[in-house]
Amino acid sequence: MNVLEEITQEQIRTDIPELSPGDTVRVSARVVEGTRERIQVFEGTVMRLRAGGIQKSITVRRIASGVGVERTFKINSPRIDKIEVVRHGQARRAQLYFLRHRVGKAATLRERRTNS
Repeated sequence: MNVLEEITQEQIRTDIPELSPGDTVRVSARVVEGTRERIQVFEGTVMRLRAGGIQKSITVRRIASGVGVERTFKINSPRIDKIEVVRHGQARRAQLYFLRHRVGKAATLRERRTNS
């Protein structure tokens, strides 16, 4: 293993749950405002997962005051406090860009069935 892989292996987080497109997640991110720091919670649907390894990121979308808001989070960033999966949605594609054209009930995905 080379030096770069050793350094990145130490920084990859293991406390992140298994994520897939369509899941509704609650991301707690640290936000710095001047000298103060607080935790801001962003809850929405995972639209896409990008890359692997240290630069892995997710794009989360939610509707706030009738306007669609998308935010991209680097999963291994120290600014991310925690990620919770609220529900597992069923998606048949890897990127859910079609959600950008849907609002309200039409933008919700079916719950993924469990094998039990």
